[in-house]
Amino acid sequence: MLKVERYTKEHLEDWNKVLSEAKNGTFLHARSFMEYHKDRFEDASLIVYDKNKPVAIFPANKVDEKTIASHSGLTYGGFVVPLNTYSKAVLQYISRMLEYCFENKIERVLFKQMPSFYCSKSQDEIDYGLFLTQAKLYRVDIASVIKQGASQKAKIQERRLRSVKKARKLGVSVVETTDFGVFWNEILIPNLSERFGVNPVHSLDEIQQLYKDNNPHIRQFVALLDGQIMAGTTIFETQTTAHAQYISASNEGRANGSLDLLFFEIINETFKHKDYFDFGIVNEQNGCKVNEGLLDWKEGFGARAYAHRFYEINTANFKMIEQAFL
Repeated sequence: MLKVERYTKEHLEDWNKVLSEAKNGTFLHARSFMEYHKDRFEDASLIVYDKNKPVAIFPANKVDEKTIASHSGLTYGGFVVPLNTYSKAVLQYISRMLEYCFENKIERVLFKQMPSFYCSKSQDEIDYGLFLTQAKLYRVDIASVIKQGASQKAKIQERRLRSVKKARKLGVSVVETTDFGVFWNEILIPNLSERFGVNPVHSLDEIQQLYKDNNPHIRQFVALLDGQIMAGTTIFETQTTAHAQYISASNEGRANGSLDLLFFEIINETFKHKDYFDFGIVNEQNGCKVNEGLLDWKEGFGARAYAHRFYEINTANFKMIEQAFL
């Protein structure tokens, strides 16, 4: 007997149990991460039970009276299931979740699919469930990702290598630090303000709290020249992937190769054991535009495109999954 419940604090142990066994979940799905911005989003997360055993979680927030979304405060969302779950069961869980939404007058689910490179095993049965329910693909972002250890790994551009050599000759060093403030205050915030007129998604206080609650998954690296910060990146590390959540450099740091050296070293040394290195997306305007300069820089390290897909599901279509089985 399948049932679905709206997440509350009383479900924390069950939520954590599913996440600990998941094939397609990361620390971003942990409540310790999700709830740092609980004042900005009305949580609408769901948890699926089979004979009172938690078997799936759906991190979500309320959009309006008739719509919930894969959590808008997360880079990716998805429908999280344990590793050893059979495909038919996953499809049934999705169907029951949509039926629950339909029964509670939620007409639409905006579904942000988990990118494949974050999964320890295939989750393609979820894509099949989206097909069966006639989910509408309404947005695609592309992330620039390096598949580490690939037999046919793309070559690094010669100009990136020249930049790395330049930085090394100048004496630039790359170090890991627990001091997020220097990068935030001296590089990230001024750059985003000057170039785009925005602030980081996470304030300094928020990233420090997230680090405290989710250590060792959040790591900060900086490039230094004569003790002065030139560039930095904040890495969100998962089981399969090292993801560059923030990337920024001073004008001097870009010109003297510090930014290139920083990424050359963490890709080829610090995170060489990971399956993937994710530079993040290169899109603007909900996937409709590509930042060509950013794309060129990331692909210069050997990254190639992987899709982040966004779907709209009509919850009334939940029956289509059960009808698919002969």
